Amino acid sequence: MNIISKQDLKAMMDRGEKFYLVEALAPEAYQRAHLPGAINIPWDQAAQLAPQLLPEKNRPVITYCSKFT
Repeated sequence: MNIISKQDLKAMMDRGEKFYLVEALAPEAYQRAHLPGAINIPWDQAAQLAPQLLPEKNRPVITYCSKFT
């Protein structure tokens, strides 16, 4: 696992790189706002949803969620 910055993500998006962008928040949060192209896979449903929503096994996956403090 690697951690990337917001700037790195934006640069990847600007270059048109192929990757999955996964928002791991609840569907309600995804409906309120999400990054362009993001797929909603709530963290507690990842095992069930990821195989069908992320079919290309070699494509990088970038996951984001809120920070709990």
